[in-house]
Amino acid sequence: MQQPKFILTDIEGTTTPKTFVFDVLFPYFLAHLDEVRIHQNEADFSTCILDVKETLKCENRRTSVTLEDVLETLKYWVEMDRKHPALKTLQGLIWENGYRKGALKGVLYEDVPTQLKKWSKEGIKLGVYSSGSVKAQKLLFGFSNFGNFCTLFHAYFDTGVGNKREVKAYERIVQELEIDAADILFLSDISEELDAASQSGMQTIQLIRDETTSPAINHSQVKSFNDIIWK
Repeated sequence: MQQPKFILTDIEGTTTPKTFVFDVLFPYFLAHLDEVRIHQNEADFSTCILDVKETLKCENRRTSVTLEDVLETLKYWVEMDRKHPALKTLQGLIWENGYRKGALKGVLYEDVPTQLKKWSKEGIKLGVYSSGSVKAQKLLFGFSNFGNFCTLFHAYFDTGVGNKREVKAYERIVQELEIDAADILFLSDISEELDAASQSGMQTIQLIRDETTSPAINHSQVKSFNDIIWK
């Protein structure tokens, strides 16, 4: 593989164990869900609450939705791992309190910090594309078990650019970065995401961190960032 000009990385299952998201972040959000009630009149929270209400009215044909309905829906969406923008934003807001209080610390695989620094020194620009909100991404890398890595990243993308399994999302990223797609390398553990990135013209590599990841026959595979080598 030729050295790319830009490396775009997924988080869950790529830079960070899936267990951190499902066993730490999600439970923390649910345990502190009452913060949505406490801060319901603050702009960021009230906007998300309204978005959830509108979704419920549209999807369930309801004319009235209470705050209790919103809280119960958020619990259900977490269980279903729904990628709803309002849920992702609320998670980021609540996780921020946890990170700043020291109750949460982002977890990175041991090979990730070293390679991110190495690639950055080689002149490769770095970015993140995750279904978690940009705020959640910055918190994870900013309060990680290896220190603050936010300064290494030039761009962050979430589902605001589109679903991670849709080609158009990657095409939008290419446009925003103003870099040829062929000069961008996308790293992920999910084959459908890699397929979409590849169809946009990006280079791709699949991370096989553990047995829970199904190998994708159409993409190069590595077990860690240390295994990614340029010609």
